[in-house]
Amino acid sequence: MTVSFWRTKPLDGGTGRQSGLRKVFGAWHLIALGVGVTIGAGLFSLTGVAAGQHAGPAVILSFLISALACGFAGLCYAELAGMISSGGSAYSYAYASLGEIIAWFIGWDLILEYTVGAAVIASSWSGYLVSLLRSWGIVIDPRLTAPTFTPVTMPDGAVCLAWFNAPTVFIIAAITLLLMRGTTQSSRVNGIVVVIKLLVIAAVIIVCLPFIQPGNFHPFIPPNTGQFGEFGFSGVMRAAGMAFFAYLGFDIISTTTQDTRNPQRNIPIGILGSLLICAIIYAVFSFVLVGVVNYHAMATDPNPVATAMDAIHRPWMGMVIKLGITVGYLSVIYGQLFAQSRITMAMAHDGLLPPLFGRLSPRTLTPGASHLITALVASVLAACFPIAELGNMTSIGTLLAFIIVCAGVLALRWKQPHARRTFRIPGGMFAIPVLGVASCLIVMLSLDGVTWLRLALWLLLGGLVYLTYGFRHSELARLASKAPR
Repeated sequence: MTVSFWRTKPLDGGTGRQSGLRKVFGAWHLIALGVGVTIGAGLFSLTGVAAGQHAGPAVILSFLISALACGFAGLCYAELAGMISSGGSAYSYAYASLGEIIAWFIGWDLILEYTVGAAVIASSWSGYLVSLLRSWGIVIDPRLTAPTFTPVTMPDGAVCLAWFNAPTVFIIAAITLLLMRGTTQSSRVNGIVVVIKLLVIAAVIIVCLPFIQPGNFHPFIPPNTGQFGEFGFSGVMRAAGMAFFAYLGFDIISTTTQDTRNPQRNIPIGILGSLLICAIIYAVFSFVLVGVVNYHAMATDPNPVATAMDAIHRPWMGMVIKLGITVGYLSVIYGQLFAQSRITMAMAHDGLLPPLFGRLSPRTLTPGASHLITALVASVLAACFPIAELGNMTSIGTLLAFIIVCAGVLALRWKQPHARRTFRIPGGMFAIPVLGVASCLIVMLSLDGVTWLRLALWLLLGGLVYLTYGFRHSELARLASKAPR
């Protein structure tokens, strides 16, 4: 029984089962998906919190450190995507290289990563929507715009506790309905939204450049307060750990194998292209943001770009940019919910999750049940929990996935050195994968103990689910039992 924990899938998937999904993505679709998810996940939501609570102006370094570590991981993703034809991202890569038990835990981790990630973005989207509507003279009851039990101030000055964040429930439901209409239609909408978002980013940079205050960059790395992670170099690393949440885009690209034409070619292009574009945008944008708004003012601000627009006293431009960001967030939530459905679908096809998660709608060829369950869980998280707590959970999940993928490259280079690789990482056999593991692990260790505890509890719960269901229903186990002896 113990040995079968480490059973692996062939590089071609091995079960002979077709996904039933339409292959609609090309290289540019994948770059748009990666940029659409990556630009927004940290840029519009966590930049202020990371700067105000941990790194100060050096949040720029935090994003660059994250981009470097993500670059190592991105190269490893690209090599595995060029070898392994089944969908499922890091889950499928681990299944082919490290064994079923590792694959299960990384798949379980990705479920947490994408569901919580969608909740984080929906929470920040709600803040931008409320700010935008307020500028139009429309005020939503504050008790319906904050996580449950959060103190809010009513129009009459009274302080009371929030009920739940209603706009987050609305937007998650709307994106879920779009996804359930079909991949072709939803990908077109996503492409339009990404173009709008890039125009907004360019507008923010151009408008804010004249208002940068050099004094906001001093001290560039504020002195540590005496607590690990509160400014100083440890603060820069803590913020880098949070920033990993921003770089989910290329991980999400790797979940689209079964939706992509010629995936061995197009997925590596999508991963590396989107990572390069996003690293440049993050560095420039964070420089502008902390130059306009003092980092102290952003310590508890989930909507730092809206704050920057208010600070430069350009109401008309601020309104346009807030509208663009509010629209731009749709592509981020879209990518998170899309990827989640593909992960659970891959795990269901492998027998590790119930068949319900892999069942496709006969009309739209989308996994409707998986979309609905994910939407329900993400809505509860977004409506009831604070954004900072959710962001840290997503970051540690992302880091763990990156480490597993880098380790998978090492394992396959040792076990299958002559396997066909349409993309091979430059720099020798071990250098980049080892650097990927080391850099991600260092950033992972900078996260707080409570975040580690939550991850451990989630993985413990996953272990129980695997032992009681996944191990006994594994498709590989079923095929092995039918094999001639």
